[in-house]
Amino acid sequence: MSLNDFLLHSDLVSRLLALVLLVLSVGSWVVMVWKWRLLSRVGLDMRRSIAAFWQAPAFDDARQRVAQFDRDACITPLLEATLLPVGGTLASAGDRHPQLTRVLRDALQGVVRRLQWGQVWLATAGSISPFVGLLGTVWGIFNALTGMAEAGQLTIDKVAGPVGEALIMTAAGLAVAIPAVLGYNVLGRKVNQIEAELEGFAHDLRGLLADPQD
Repeated sequence: MSLNDFLLHSDLVSRLLALVLLVLSVGSWVVMVWKWRLLSRVGLDMRRSIAAFWQAPAFDDARQRVAQFDRDACITPLLEATLLPVGGTLASAGDRHPQLTRVLRDALQGVVRRLQWGQVWLATAGSISPFVGLLGTVWGIFNALTGMAEAGQLTIDKVAGPVGEALIMTAAGLAVAIPAVLGYNVLGRKVNQIEAELEGFAHDLRGLLADPQD
């Protein structure tokens, strides 16, 4: 069944469901390609940035070195967060150690949220696409049987064609869902790996900057 045949024989509901699958598919592939490139670049830059930080002679010099490698600003927000607020506010209250814990946690969460962008789209596409395709199949079979019943022609050869064409919607739904689910799992794993490395760096950074007597 060609695209032209589908447009000629389908109704508004079938075309709308096909459009939904097309949007989910294109959006999923755009997200997967973009995130794969982003996370690969972040992983490389993060290792370079952390190495440059620990090789620096002083903290200010380390910030400048990190800025040269941190193209997507994953390490820099953690370093900037350690510049604690001035006194006179609740944010500056308490000992230095809990202050560092709070600001580093907030900065880390902001970076992770940015890296997780697009995961909701992939999860949504992977979960609803099979049902959209199944709905399209059921609707197509219903329309085919209704039309043949009105015409009084219910032979096997008359049923097989329209039903087979309707089943394509189920295949289309699976074709959208399978890559989206795989992308969600693979990219989610890369985000978790980056998050674990950032948490380790934040822990070491807090230990470096906290008052030794705390």
